[in-house]
Amino acid sequence: MPYIGDSNNFILENMQTPIRGLRSFCFAARSLSFKHAANELYLTPSAVSHQIKQLEEQLGIELFVRKTRSISLTTAGKDFFEAISPIVSTLESTINEFSQMQQNTNLTITLPEFFASELLMPRLREWTSAHPNINLQMDTLKTRKELTRHSDLSIVLSSNKPTEGVVTELFNLEYIPACNKNLLAQWKDDHCKALNQVPLILHKARPWAWHQWAEKAGIVDFSPTQIIQIDSMFGVARAAQQGMGIALIPLPISQSWLDELWLYKLFERPLTTKDKYYLVQHEPSNVNHPLDLFAKWVIATFKNTQTKPIG
Repeated sequence: MPYIGDSNNFILENMQTPIRGLRSFCFAARSLSFKHAANELYLTPSAVSHQIKQLEEQLGIELFVRKTRSISLTTAGKDFFEAISPIVSTLESTINEFSQMQQNTNLTITLPEFFASELLMPRLREWTSAHPNINLQMDTLKTRKELTRHSDLSIVLSSNKPTEGVVTELFNLEYIPACNKNLLAQWKDDHCKALNQVPLILHKARPWAWHQWAEKAGIVDFSPTQIIQIDSMFGVARAAQQGMGIALIPLPISQSWLDELWLYKLFERPLTTKDKYYLVQHEPSNVNHPLDLFAKWVIATFKNTQTKPIG
């Protein structure tokens, strides 16, 4: 018979011992009741008793003294419990940890729709490929006022740093006048005159942005005939692409529209503002938790994103 205290050698020499028998023994040893152990293990008392009996037969020793209405540990049973209990606990924890790693986790992210379409979506495949067991629910917002705390994480566009949650600054925005190819050709000889003849388009969250840009650009004669405000940055860029007018588009987030030649810069002088994108983690998470992993990926991917240099 193997020495009871040498539990590691025992396990190695008896790998055929069912883990369920060891678990049943540990639960029964703690409560000194087959019935209580059965309730905790969602088994019948007879099933627990049978599993422990099989374990005793394999060990060649009696672990319990069985009486009509009670059970107690034998001396060998006490020694075996002290030796095997921490091993079974560690094994259960390891099994649970690996089991949870295979289960899907759901994360909810709120973010501006333009950030989602222009920056996140083109890069998201690298994240989903590396983390197939993490489900993402993305709720896109058109206005800054729609920010919700009912999400795990938010990407926020704001002129002031958010005061709640774990906040990381990603990058700042600047705005540049842009139009489609036809308007650029039509007004190639006098871009300044175009500002007073062609409709000017901007996001309604910044109703005075055109006037601020003109002042920064040093344009004295700025008297636009028509200003069109749209509540969607994608709508602003799309309107300019369709030739509706000249739009103030944000960089670097609109860079792809210039790269793909859907829009062209009418002026090189940008309007620099306090507008910045922030990552807001509403609740702190443990290291390597799916939320922590996604937040780190967003920061590594988008922090300090910059406008491409001219030329």
